[in-house]
Amino acid sequence: MSDQLDHGNVDHAMQPEDTPELRALYKGFEDESLIPLWTQLGDLMPIHPKSKAVPHLWKWSKLLPLAEQSGKLVPVGRGGERRAIGLANPGLAPNAYISPTLWAAIQYLGPRETAPEHRHSQNAFRFVVEGEGVWTVVNGDPVRMSRGDLLLTPGWNFHGHHNDTDSPMAWIDGLDIPFSQQMDVGFFEFGSDRVTDYATPNFSRGERLWCHPGVRPLSQLENTVASPIGAYRWEFTDRALSEQLLLEDEGQPATVAQGHAAIRYINPTTGGDVMPTIRCEFHRLRAGVETAVRQDVGSTVFQVFEGSGAVVLDGVTYKLEKGDMFVAPSWIKWSLQAETQFDLFRFSDAPIMERLHFMRTMVEG
Repeated sequence: MSDQLDHGNVDHAMQPEDTPELRALYKGFEDESLIPLWTQLGDLMPIHPKSKAVPHLWKWSKLLPLAEQSGKLVPVGRGGERRAIGLANPGLAPNAYISPTLWAAIQYLGPRETAPEHRHSQNAFRFVVEGEGVWTVVNGDPVRMSRGDLLLTPGWNFHGHHNDTDSPMAWIDGLDIPFSQQMDVGFFEFGSDRVTDYATPNFSRGERLWCHPGVRPLSQLENTVASPIGAYRWEFTDRALSEQLLLEDEGQPATVAQGHAAIRYINPTTGGDVMPTIRCEFHRLRAGVETAVRQDVGSTVFQVFEGSGAVVLDGVTYKLEKGDMFVAPSWIKWSLQAETQFDLFRFSDAPIMERLHFMRTMVEG
């Protein structure tokens, strides 16, 4: 596919002469809410994806102080529901969308605060880059939130959060809000003004039932659309990545590329993605590793969990450190560069693109 070829530099046979009759025809189109294809082909059917979203970086060092200030000024409670601050892609203003399909936010909960319960059609997750002390209660099951954990709230599950400590906590939320809004599939329902269970167990009931390697409870043989696991714990993610790199040292084919370990969080009932619209992964690069340049149909978002490095987005290099977040819109070239050991959480809309057979990937080299 040539990047040089575009609708604008192809001979256009459908350029009629500007006449009173043609203007009258176009006025007739307008009166009947019609627009002819020949005037908009380049917008409707581009040679390759041309997202209105732009590559963008949000610095954690700027996000966290603003979230802390909102905690001092804005109460959390019914109506607004969450003290969540959306990362708004500059190319998608005025919407607070990080991409055309994905929504991301930093959420902040103060000491002893409770975010009331509600549920919605949109699928959601939380990822914790630092801190502890909050439990999210999903359909009555209290789930501990700690550093490095991925927490799930699949669509139409009641959920609320409570902080059981004297210290605040912040984390990131990811949802499929833009996709759901464009498809007109959203429903929302208020739940309890508090949470239905203020218990603070170390492990949720879902984890106790499902989080045992290689086995499945016979009481739960029916496949589920989203994962029944409420929390994917950092200790297991870290161990899986470490073992991949150790196997690589032993000469075994365990990594996705030299010095690049990666895992995908999965739904244990199907082996597929944790939720039908969102894919979640974790990547670890050895110090000095540079990934291949790639382009993907669909949107991908990263947050740096630990270490330092850089991302090259559409030819521009951005330095990265702990907590920083960036988005690579559809078909934008991107690659990663690790200065130290570099740990990154990633989420994307890949399940949508794959299920609809729109997915396409190009890797250089």
